[in-house]
Amino acid sequence: MKQVKAEIVAVGTELLLGQIANTNAQWLSQQLAQYGINVYNHAVVGDNLDRVEEAFLQAQGRSDIIIVTGGLGPTDDDLTREAFQRISKLEMVEHQATIDKIEMYFKNHTSNMTPNNRKQARIFKGCTVLKNNAGMAPGMKVELEGKSWFFLPGVPREMKRITTDEIIPFLRNLTGDAQMIKSLVLKFIGIGESTLEHELKDLIIAQSNPTIAPLAQDDGVVIRLTAKGSSEKQLDELLGKTKEQILARVGDHFFGENDQTIEQVIVELLQSKNKKLAAAESLTGGMFTEKIISVSGASSVCPGGLVCYDTKVKQNILGVAEQTIQEEGTVSEACAAEMADQIRKKFDSQIGISFTGVAGPNEIEGQPVGKVYIAISDANGYKKVDSFLFTGARFSIRKRASIKGLEILFNYLKS
Repeated sequence: MKQVKAEIVAVGTELLLGQIANTNAQWLSQQLAQYGINVYNHAVVGDNLDRVEEAFLQAQGRSDIIIVTGGLGPTDDDLTREAFQRISKLEMVEHQATIDKIEMYFKNHTSNMTPNNRKQARIFKGCTVLKNNAGMAPGMKVELEGKSWFFLPGVPREMKRITTDEIIPFLRNLTGDAQMIKSLVLKFIGIGESTLEHELKDLIIAQSNPTIAPLAQDDGVVIRLTAKGSSEKQLDELLGKTKEQILARVGDHFFGENDQTIEQVIVELLQSKNKKLAAAESLTGGMFTEKIISVSGASSVCPGGLVCYDTKVKQNILGVAEQTIQEEGTVSEACAAEMADQIRKKFDSQIGISFTGVAGPNEIEGQPVGKVYIAISDANGYKKVDSFLFTGARFSIRKRASIKGLEILFNYLKS
């Protein structure tokens, strides 16, 4: 079977200016990969008729499937249809069902429909209309000289819906089961990319199917496994076997798969253990608590926290002893331990965690920039303080401290 080459063309000057990220191309590439379709090119072109036409000519000459996102709206700078008409010479007509839909929308919203909105209903004569169940402008599928063109709105919600409803079935028929590809992302925390790669070096060298790709991220390291097979069952068996081999070596650092985040896993662990958590944050200024409460259902395990940046807040509101502050300082093991104790008691939680340190730019109490103490205290008498010396700018130190707190809490809950 001929290898199918695909290309994604994103139209929009806002992409070139960096005002928004081209997440559409990322998502579409992931979908195409699942069906064994290789994306050979990503193109981004601004809202200029000549340049869009040029990008389309290049795509027509080198790719079998071209997916275009953006430029289907009602304004004068939406030029996707006009540029493709130049290279295809296809006639454009109004799609009556879309006109009816647009008119009904404005009627329901009791607002006047401006004439330019009719532009969204223009389609190429003879094309396959791709129904847009999430917006106005329909997508289109056009065959041109043996090449398949798909035109999609640039709004991610609309683009994903049309792709799922209309394009995925086409891809399934095009490639068949023999081309199935599936990926599994394994997530790790508390281990660096180089260490992880060293531990798995022989597996990575010998990789064939699945492939093994370690990747660094802000909150840890991930390994992406990608398998090829003829059935879902075969793919799951290949991925499962390789996952077992990897976790046998570095499983202590493993926390989840695919879209799972460390904060989601922590909330689930707290829920399963029926425990509540409260945080006292000095240098992190609420960053840690924000991570926890970003998870749906976190209110059942996190009653709140306290940003105790100023010394008086630590002493008068949190309840850290004046003697501790005078003798040990606010950036100290003793202060961190007391902060964790006090936040746990004040918020009636089984677990307290605290953060204190020096984010910079200057030393505090003789402690260098980057010095951080993180403490955990629980209702059963467990108490532990870890110290770190992080490097980087102020924001980086605060962020790294928050992530380290998630790691420490995860390991505590896991054990």
